[in-house]
Amino acid sequence: MPVEVDTVRAVTVPTRLVHGPGAVASLADECRALGITKPMLVTDPGVAAAGLVDRVLPHLNGVVVFDEVRPNPDIELVDRAARVYRENGCDGLVGLGGGSSLDTAKSIGVVARHGGSIADYEWGRDPIEERIPPLVAIPTTAGTGSEVTLWAVITDHERQLKFNVGGTPLIGAHVALIDPELMLGLPPAVTAATGMDALSHAIECFTCDYHQPFNDAVALHAIELVGRWLRRAVEDGTDLEARTHMAHAATLGGMAYGTESAGAAHAMSQSAGGVHDCPHGALTARVLGPVCAYNVPAAPERYARIAQALGIETSGMDVVEAARAGVEEVYRLTDDVDIPTMEELGFSEDEIPMLARIAFEDPQTQGNAREVDVPAYEEIYRAAFVRAG
Repeated sequence: MPVEVDTVRAVTVPTRLVHGPGAVASLADECRALGITKPMLVTDPGVAAAGLVDRVLPHLNGVVVFDEVRPNPDIELVDRAARVYRENGCDGLVGLGGGSSLDTAKSIGVVARHGGSIADYEWGRDPIEERIPPLVAIPTTAGTGSEVTLWAVITDHERQLKFNVGGTPLIGAHVALIDPELMLGLPPAVTAATGMDALSHAIECFTCDYHQPFNDAVALHAIELVGRWLRRAVEDGTDLEARTHMAHAATLGGMAYGTESAGAAHAMSQSAGGVHDCPHGALTARVLGPVCAYNVPAAPERYARIAQALGIETSGMDVVEAARAGVEEVYRLTDDVDIPTMEELGFSEDEIPMLARIAFEDPQTQGNAREVDVPAYEEIYRAAFVRAG
C-alpha cells in the first residue's frame, strides 16, 4: 500500500466522544457545558414508541420536542423543523435516533444558523460558513456514524435523489453520547442493515481515492469489529457486549469519512434511495459486495487487508486471491444477517439503466477506487440482483 508523500492533507474531528453503557446520564452536564438552556430534541416516532425519549427527557430542561423525523428526511421536513427551532427560541439541539434523526438535527442547525432552505446548502452550492448551534448527538442504532460524520444526507423528492450537505467540520456535532444500552432490543433487520452500513463506510473509506493513514486506522478497526460482532448482535438483541462493539464500529466508520466521500456503493445507494424509499443500510449492503468485486483489480492490496480484518486466514494466498476471499466474506456476511434482495427492497432489473445513470451522476463516484462509468454501474447492478441468498 504505497503512501502519498507529496500531498498535504488534513483530518479534523470536532466532536467530543462520551461513550459506554449509561453514557446518556451525562446529557445534562454536556448541555450545560455547551451553554444550552433551551434545547430542541430531534427524534422520530419509532424512537419515542420504544421509550427512548422518556429515558432522555429527565436530563433536559425547557426542551422542545420535535418527533416527526421520518426515514430519508427531506427538504420540507428540515425546513419545517428549523422554523419550529426559531419560533421557540431554542439555543441548541439534541439529536436522538438513527442516521435520519441525526442528519436532520445537523441540517436544522445549518438552516437555523444561515437561513434559507436546506436545499441552498447542497454540497457544491452555498458554503456553510458558521458553526451550527451546539448539538449533542445520541445514536440509537449502530450504523451511520452520523454522530461524528461531517455530512448530512437529505432527500429531494422533486429530483428523486438524495444530496449531501456538509463536508466541513462546521456541521459536526459538538458532543456524541454513545450509549449501547439505548440499542438493546433493536430488531434484527435494523441491526443487520445498520451494521452493514457501518461496514460499508469503513470499506469504502479505506479503499477510496481519498484514503489517508489516520482514517485507515479507524476504518480497519471498524471492519474488524463488524466482522466479529455483527452476527452476534443480530442473533441476540440483548447482548450488551456485541452492542457495545457495534456501537464503536459505527462511530469509527463515521470517523473514517473525514471531509471527503466514499465510493461507488454509496453513490449507488444514495442515488437509488431517492427512487424507492427503502432502508439506506440494507440497500448499501446489497450493492457493497458487487462494488468490492469490481474494485479488486484497482486496489488488491487494500482488499487483501480487508480480508484479514474480516478474520480470513490469508496465509498461502497471493494478494489477488486474498482480496477475492475478502469479497466473498462480505457476500457471506450480507447473507448471514439476512439483508433483503434488490427485489425485496423494491427494485427491478428493468430499472438498471436509470439507476446506473443517476449513480454515475452522484459526486461519490469520483472517490471510487476504480474508475466507474455508466456501463460499469450497469454491470455492478446486475451482479447485485444475481448475488443474493
